[in-house]
Amino acid sequence: MISAVHTLIYSDDAPATRAFFRDVLQLPFVTDDNNEGSDWLIFNGGPCEIAMHPTSGEFDGESFRAPRHHQISLMVADAEATAATLRERGATILNGPRDMGFGIGMEVEVPGTDAILFYQPKHATAYDK
Repeated sequence: MISAVHTLIYSDDAPATRAFFRDVLQLPFVTDDNNEGSDWLIFNGGPCEIAMHPTSGEFDGESFRAPRHHQISLMVADAEATAATLRERGATILNGPRDMGFGIGMEVEVPGTDAILFYQPKHATAYDK
């Protein structure tokens, strides 16, 4: 039934965001029109997971509330090594890597759009099922 997940990132500077994914993250890509030189790049995001989180409840003895929203997080095998590589490629890490309970995470600045959470999961993963 479902063959893949297509994730959209809306950007105030789409060419800069695409360049970050191409040059800093070095993700494989195709163009949407299969023409060499097109700036409409579609990236291979690798395996994926979809999780549902509550908008309110209690965690570690503290109540929380969050608005309904969608979030993109990129999972990595080694947060410290990823941070070093991203810094070498010119990325700005806004905070972390740090223990976030569910994993070792860091927010990475992405040109033209919001920061993205990169994390090394401590939880069971579903992307290889």
